[in-house]
Amino acid sequence: MTPSPIDAPIVAVTVYPDRARVTRRTELRLPPGEHRIRIGPLPLGLLRDSLRVGGHGPATVLGVDSSTEVRPRVIDGAAAELAQRRRDLHAELAELADAETVEGQRADFLTMLTQRAGASYARALAAGEASPGDVAGFAESVAEQTAASQARRRELGRRQEEAQERLAALEREIAALAAQRSPDRVIAEVTLRVAPDVSEPGSAAGPVAGDAAPVGGSGGEAGDAEVQLELSYVVEGAGWTSSYDLRLVDDTLTLTWFGLVTQRTGEDWPECELRLSTARPATGTTLPELDPWYLRQAEPVVPVAEREVGRRRAAGPVAASAAGGPSRPPGASGSGPAFAAAPRPRPRVAQPAATLTQGAQAATYEPARPVAVPADGGAHRAVVAVLELPAALDHVTAPVRAAGVHLRATAVNGSAHTLLPGPASVFHGGDFVGGTRLPTWAPGEEVELALGLDDRIRVKRELIRRSDTKATLGSTRRREVEYRISVANHTPRPARLTVLDQLPVSQSDGITVRELRLDPQPDERAALGELIWRMELPPGGSREIVTGLRVELAKGVELLGWRE
Repeated sequence: MTPSPIDAPIVAVTVYPDRARVTRRTELRLPPGEHRIRIGPLPLGLLRDSLRVGGHGPATVLGVDSSTEVRPRVIDGAAAELAQRRRDLHAELAELADAETVEGQRADFLTMLTQRAGASYARALAAGEASPGDVAGFAESVAEQTAASQARRRELGRRQEEAQERLAALEREIAALAAQRSPDRVIAEVTLRVAPDVSEPGSAAGPVAGDAAPVGGSGGEAGDAEVQLELSYVVEGAGWTSSYDLRLVDDTLTLTWFGLVTQRTGEDWPECELRLSTARPATGTTLPELDPWYLRQAEPVVPVAEREVGRRRAAGPVAASAAGGPSRPPGASGSGPAFAAAPRPRPRVAQPAATLTQGAQAATYEPARPVAVPADGGAHRAVVAVLELPAALDHVTAPVRAAGVHLRATAVNGSAHTLLPGPASVFHGGDFVGGTRLPTWAPGEEVELALGLDDRIRVKRELIRRSDTKATLGSTRRREVEYRISVANHTPRPARLTVLDQLPVSQSDGITVRELRLDPQPDERAALGELIWRMELPPGGSREIVTGLRVELAKGVELLGWRE
């Protein structure tokens, strides 16, 4: 048995989304026979059942176990003295707190006594039973006692503050003494049976056998054997996520995939063979979408006493969500559009991609260069892949929500990589214009990407007509409105544009929505009142869309959900 643990260096780490597998390696020269090799220290958070041993050499692994070495606490004169001083200080602080409570009660008593005595002396003076000198003497006595109590409370506060400072300094001494104690550690214990190394000089030894299957060579004289051991284990507190750079130049989208590795396992990973293993989730796109525009009947106002009963009797669908579609991706107001003509760029500095090993359900990436990952919880970045993707570019706007025009790229993942969900920084040429988020993107799949706002395509939606008829006996009320959407292309190139608008949808029998005017007719009508126009604007070109509708309300119906 070795007298002390062997420090086997970390040579490889495979990082999963929520854990990592660490491999350590050591070279030993052992005589024939049975040996117990102790390897450590290892992190306290490793999963004990994940310990595995492999390697090369004429040896058989008979067993693998682990133990925790608990380092003894410092129980000497200095530690005992510090502990006693801490107990004394806590007792002193408790006494000072009790004295502070007593002084507070004394002050409360003097205040109450003054209030009650004031009324009693007033009655006594009126009845001639007391003189002004008696009142002055009582007031002077109370004032002296109150001043003395306040002085004692100030002194108690000063002593408490000094005691707290002494306690804080003592705690620092105790912490410094405790830091001198070596931390607990995990040790792996590997039991080996080593056969004589009879391999020819220069020949490679076979793998270390597991269980009871010894491996040996043939020929040569018996003697000490060279054994290479590899110990692997799984630790939690580690993982990796994806982030991306999306750079648009003309109609080519360059996607750079980064793996961000973080770990708080208690051991630093040096520069070694770092591998990233993939996983799954999916997210949606951030392009603007429309929710249905619902109108419903307002409930009559009822007295407070009947309100709860009315709520229980009330029927009718719930109002539409106010979320209003996905969040608006940020853009840069000063950046030029993606369609702007630009000279052919010079080749950029290349970034080496990771080596891909494709499995049945997941992939493993080995970055082109080693990456050291300390156990500091910070994100350490490695390039996973760089893809050049042809993209079809167009614009999308929903002026009923916001007067902004989004640049959209539609691209097909023509690589062998399944891109994982993660944030992406968007660049138009060399300009950073904002951020978006990529969904899970499988090979061969087409995805729409939001690439920020294009400020040189303008859109405006305005109310151009509104009329309301007054209610008459036995008739319905009407509200008619017309909207005009104006779009203009101020770029030097043609722009394909998709315009989204909507008509309200009634959820009550007493509310009827009628379409009066759609000029031009939409190219597509989606569910729940959504209208879609597709157009191509030449440079400097503009278009208008006019929509009109009428809402009819039955007698006594109040309208909720209306918006201009």
